[in-house]
Formats: sequence, C-alpha cells, structure tokens
Amino acid sequence: MPTKKLKIGIIAAEHSGDRLGANLLTALKDLHEVEIFGLGGPEVCSLGISTPSGMNYQDLQVMGLIDPLLKLPKLLSIRKKLSKLFEEQKIDIFIGVDSPDFNMFFHKILKGHGIKTVQVVSPSVWGWRENRIKAISSFIDLTMCLFQFEHDYYQAKEMNSFFLGHPFSELKPTASNDVLEKYKLNGSLDFTCILPGSRKSEILHMMPIFIQAAERIYDLNPNAFFLIPAANNELKALIQTTLEKTSLNYQLTTSAAKDYLSISKISIVTSGTASLEAAVLGSLPIICYKTNTFNYAILSRMIKTPFIGLPNLLLQQHLFPELVQHELTDEAIVSHYKKLSLNPHQYQPHIEEMNSAIKGKGFKEAARLLLSL
Repeated sequence: MPTKKLKIGIIAAEHSGDRLGANLLTALKDLHEVEIFGLGGPEVCSLGISTPSGMNYQDLQVMGLIDPLLKLPKLLSIRKKLSKLFEEQKIDIFIGVDSPDFNMFFHKILKGHGIKTVQVVSPSVWGWRENRIKAISSFIDLTMCLFQFEHDYYQAKEMNSFFLGHPFSELKPTASNDVLEKYKLNGSLDFTCILPGSRKSEILHMMPIFIQAAERIYDLNPNAFFLIPAANNELKALIQTTLEKTSLNYQLTTSAAKDYLSISKISIVTSGTASLEAAVLGSLPIICYKTNTFNYAILSRMIKTPFIGLPNLLLQQHLFPELVQHELTDEAIVSHYKKLSLNPHQYQPHIEEMNSAIKGKGFKEAARLLLSL
C-alpha cells in the first residue's frame, strides 16, 4: 500500500451523517494515513478536519423547498469556499454523506477533475425523483447504502453500490437502572420519549403539536413523564422556549436519545433517522411529519412509496403509525398512543426482523473498498 497520505474531502453536515462520516473516517485512518478537508459536525471535527473559517455545519441543515431558497446566498457561499478548498488541496477522493442535493454539485465538478466520488446514504431515488439515477450513474463512483433494499435497487440498475448497513444494527438498549441513576429519574413513572428533530425548522413545526399531545396524555395518565433529548445545546435552548408555558412533567437533556429511548415504551418522533433508532431500541414510534403547505403540495406529488417512516420502509408494511401533514394532530397522536399501549409485546418479532435488515458489511469493509478505488 502506498505511503502517501490520502487527501479526503468530505461533507457530513447532518446530525446522523456526522456520525456516519466519523465512523467511515475512523475505519480509513486505521488502514491508511489521511488528511481530511471539508465540513462536518462535532464527531467528524474531532478526527481533525480543515474547514474554511466562518463556516458552520448547521448552515446546511435545511429542509423542504422554502428553507434552501431563503438561505441560498449562504449556501452558495459555502459551496464556493468548499470547492476552492478541495481544488487547492488536490484531494484524492470526495465523500458526500447524506444531503444528496447539496453534494451532487461536488460529485459532478470533482468527477470531471478525475477525483473519485463516493456518496454515503443513497438518495431516495426508489421513493421519489427517480430521474436522479442518471446523475448518480454519471458522477458518483460508489454509493454506500444503509439498507439492503437500496443496494438491491442499484444492483438491478447495474450500478456500483455497497451495502454498508446502518450503525443502529449494533445499537443495544441501555440498562434501565443505569439510565434511572444517571438522570435521577423515578422508575415508577411511565416514560414517553419525544424527539422533535435535529433541525430548527423541524422543532418549530413539531414541538407545539407534540406538547399538546403530551398534555392530553398526561390528563389520561398522571403518572406520565416525558423525556426530551436534544441534539445539541443550541437546539436544547430552542426546545426549552417551546416548553415555557406548559406544566408537563419532563426532562430535557442533550445527547440522551439512546438512554431515553431505552426506558420509554412509546416515542413520539419526527420522521427521519430517529424513528429507526426508536424502533431498534424497542420504543414504539409514532412517526410524525409536517412542513409548510407549499412544500407539502409539491413533495406529496413526487413521492412514490406508501411509507415515510424508516421502520415501515424496511419492513414494507404499515406497522408503526405515520401521521403526515393534515393528519398530524394532538388527538391523532393520543389515539395511536392508546393503541400502542394495549399490547406493546406484539411488535417484538417485527423489531428483530428490522434489526437483521439493517446489518450490512460494515465500515471496515467499506474503508477497504474505498481505498481500492
């Protein structure tokens, strides 16, 4: 193997993408000496990364169609600075993690310069905007898929893909006593976990409805206690402002999702990676999604799959409740909460099936394949 340092360009700005990027970079560093350039969250940054000054990974955390338009000048500035960084450093390989629409610009430009390009987390071409498959085929050398059905889709198209699997396949619940002791919680309470999302816009859209639902649940069950994990301190402060007028019994803590889900029989979750984390840990998710009317009017016409929740997509059945747009009300959340509470044990075989469906070849094999490019 050559002794020359491998120069890696990476963009991993999403909360879950940051973890994926860090795991892949760690596996690469075990095999080869590397230099890292680009933009990442806290976990990627902890590995040592050169990033243009004044750039914040949270600037890329936008959703829908309106947010990117409102932040277009900032996004274009970030894109320009990163392009310049990758060009000046003469990177050997570019890794885009999640954020496929933002990353495709770099795949296209860098591929044209002879740089190898890798996308970690497949764009959801199997679910909507299938025409993107042409760009993926032309500008991405390797797509690393989190789920088997995605890898099968690419193989059927005779495209280069790798079944990485999802890190949650290794996820195990934290022991209840350890969680109770760590957060000084009363074990006689009925815990429900609320995960409003890892973007500001998600929290602003979702938390008011989640709070109303939690208040109704508390009226039904005075023993109810709500656990709210925040992705970081900034989002914790934002969530706290939405809770100022409520009399709910709750605990709000950063970086506590795994622990909180481990002791919560049911979770109220904004659709995304968190719904999968909840299901894997045995916290039955009520999967929720709401955006502004304009976004939804366009997006709803482009979606091809009958499911939005990752657990349901993996199982290819409507196992866990999904409340989307006008269906998302506090009454609907409470109704599904009651149904899930009746017989939670019936879901265990499906959870075990889902866990096996996300176990891929892993980051070590992914790193070896990436180096072989």
